[in-house]
Amino acid sequence: MVDEATKRTLSAIPLLKTKAGPRDKDLWVPRLKEEYQSLIKYVENNKQNDNDWFRLESNKDGTRWFGKCWYIHELLKYEFDIEFDIPVTYPTTAPEIAIPELDGKTAKMYRGGKICLSDHFKPLWARNVPKFGIAHAMALGLGPWLAVEVPDLLSKGLIKHKECGDAAAGSN
Repeated sequence: MVDEATKRTLSAIPLLKTKAGPRDKDLWVPRLKEEYQSLIKYVENNKQNDNDWFRLESNKDGTRWFGKCWYIHELLKYEFDIEFDIPVTYPTTAPEIAIPELDGKTAKMYRGGKICLSDHFKPLWARNVPKFGIAHAMALGLGPWLAVEVPDLLSKGLIKHKECGDAAAGSN
């Protein structure tokens, strides 16, 4: 079910050990440290493989995340704001990544711009608690979603590159 490139990507993302969420005060700090280490490694790997496609940062408590992601299609870069909160039942429950500016433009999205990951990603996440973290959500959730949805949205004319007249939908 998973192709070789995905297996390689996943094997290079460090797995997490601490089963803790924001409610687990004493354990959340070590979990958050593992999250950052895993994300840093994933971003480093992406840069080495010329596959840099997102930036993330969090609030002081590591409970609210935000940043940018981008997708290159026909040599044009389409950039989007992303955001998500860490669920109170994390890591048992995966974060729901949102791209607010695409809200209502695709059926594969919930209210508020939350991308739909229920069929494929959520069962995989559930089998890998607590080993999966935010880097895994990006690699197995947002990345594949962008690869399918952005070209589809472009083909339907629902988003345009900013140089083509829609400043909110793309970037250089």
